[in-house]
Amino acid sequence: MYEVLDQVNYPKDIKKLGRKALGQLCSEIRDYIVHCCAENPGHLGSSLGAVELITALHYVYDAPEDKIIFDVGHQAYAHKILTGRKEEFKMNRKAGGISGFPKRGESPYDCFGAGHSSTSISAALGFAEAARISGIGQKVVAVIGDGALTGGLAWEGMNNAGSSKADILVIVNDNNISIDQNKGGVHEYLLQITTNPIYNKVKNHVWNSLGEGKTRNWVQKRVIDTKSNLVRRSGGALFESLGFRYFGPVDGNNLDDMVNTLLRLKDLHGPRILHVHTRKGYGYAPAMENPTLWHAPGRFDPATGERVKTVYPASRYQDVFGQTLLELAAKDSRIVGITPAMSSGCGMTAFEAAFPERFFDVGIEEGHAVTFAAGLAAAGMRPFCNIYSSFSQRAYDNIIHDVALQGLPVVLCFDRAGLVGEDGATHNGCYDLSAYRSIPETVICAPRNELELRRLMCSGLAAEKGPFIIRYPRGCGEGVQWKGEALEPLPVGKGEKLLDGKRVAIVGLGPVLNCAWRAAARHKADYGVAPSVYDLRFLKPLDADILADLRKYKIIVTVEDGSLKGGLYGAICEFFAGQVDAPLVKGVGIPDRFITQDSRSGQLATCGLDEESIFDLLIELMKNL
Repeated sequence: MYEVLDQVNYPKDIKKLGRKALGQLCSEIRDYIVHCCAENPGHLGSSLGAVELITALHYVYDAPEDKIIFDVGHQAYAHKILTGRKEEFKMNRKAGGISGFPKRGESPYDCFGAGHSSTSISAALGFAEAARISGIGQKVVAVIGDGALTGGLAWEGMNNAGSSKADILVIVNDNNISIDQNKGGVHEYLLQITTNPIYNKVKNHVWNSLGEGKTRNWVQKRVIDTKSNLVRRSGGALFESLGFRYFGPVDGNNLDDMVNTLLRLKDLHGPRILHVHTRKGYGYAPAMENPTLWHAPGRFDPATGERVKTVYPASRYQDVFGQTLLELAAKDSRIVGITPAMSSGCGMTAFEAAFPERFFDVGIEEGHAVTFAAGLAAAGMRPFCNIYSSFSQRAYDNIIHDVALQGLPVVLCFDRAGLVGEDGATHNGCYDLSAYRSIPETVICAPRNELELRRLMCSGLAAEKGPFIIRYPRGCGEGVQWKGEALEPLPVGKGEKLLDGKRVAIVGLGPVLNCAWRAAARHKADYGVAPSVYDLRFLKPLDADILADLRKYKIIVTVEDGSLKGGLYGAICEFFAGQVDAPLVKGVGIPDRFITQDSRSGQLATCGLDEESIFDLLIELMKNL
């Protein structure tokens, strides 16, 4: 089907191609990515923009001996295709297929795994120093996007790398956007560099004259001398002040420029920054026109770019959050909204449009987002800080030290809690219940449906101190009417009995409890007897009345879409520990292993959290009793 791509399975095959064939290879890789993602959705826009960059890297460097480390991995699809996973890419992000992100166990070419941002420079420095200590002459390259460069870890790594004099090349893939539009000082800084006319005019004249042979070192010196005079006016002084030699900007979608630049930089030593300017969605018109939408567009017609419209059976939790926050903010001028680079994903775009002065997209800076919220709360504001559950792990210290210790009224909304589906282990929000339950004076709750999310947001606003954590899953709710319903808080620490039964009690929280509730109702319909079902609603504080009621049952089944170790199961076991004639407690939740990519329903079934699995468990338990 493809004239050149069909000849390429590994990087060694690329090196056999001529320069003209390289250009055709890039076009065919891009077409292959588009057609695969049209049928099997993934992170499209970033990967399309990085095709020439990745092809050039594998043409110049000798992976896996040389180490190429990608940040996040959204842009690494061409890397997967060129490193022995071309056919497997058709099963990208599917059960039994390859991961959507770099993964060490998947290929020797994935020397360091990723899924969260800003890790590449620190990891690359580790490889570079290991090579120095071992006396290995390998090259180490970190590829980091401009969005990931907003993360504090990236600057910690850069600060250390610059002072270490390690042999490391950091490529800043600057496409002026991460998922949503980039914001903040780093974004403005990179924009200044790429648009400075004086620097670019002289740089192009000098850099393009750089060639092989005797004059090479002299020309390189001219580049450095030119930069020394102009870099402060262009913005590159910051990188150089950290100990890096700065090169660029280079057109990352110009294959010849990328190959020539990498060839010239390969033999240099010490910490270097190559600033590459690419365009997200490059080469595919629909993705270039709307890069935010085409970051992960779902299914679409590759010929026309017409997206397959997703019909949601119920409101998405992110939309419930966004609309409720909008309504609350209209009534209370103290409310502010904070997101670390996920305004569209968390449903905060309407809030941003209505209250731009009270909306803060802080970039990929989860720790800062929480401490920033704490500062706002200390100054009398009422912040709602929305972070994806798995990303909240990066703000653990900030939640303890800056919010909890000071008792500041910060509402932390953890979207994408529990199992998230195709993004897999790096994005599963499995650990929040266990992680935050140990923090004193913290409220943790999980709504069973859309209306409860709305009301728990009101509870969080009414709380006099925090943290007040609300966690809810990716995707749609239960179809419960919530629009226009009164903004009334639910009492903190109070749950609800959903079904009255005998001998066995199911106790849980969050939407996954609905599967257990339906399974219990089916058991009653089929066998005439049912277990009781309780919605605790709050993991912390636990409902004392429900706990007292649970003593009368023989068996208690806890249900949670979080880690069994330390979560609800742990809390209930702790409560009954040491009690005479205590009931047997059986936990249904996420086991003590990482759950790989699959559909969310497939992941739930793997963990025994779907309705059928719980129904089968109830048959077994009730029969034995």
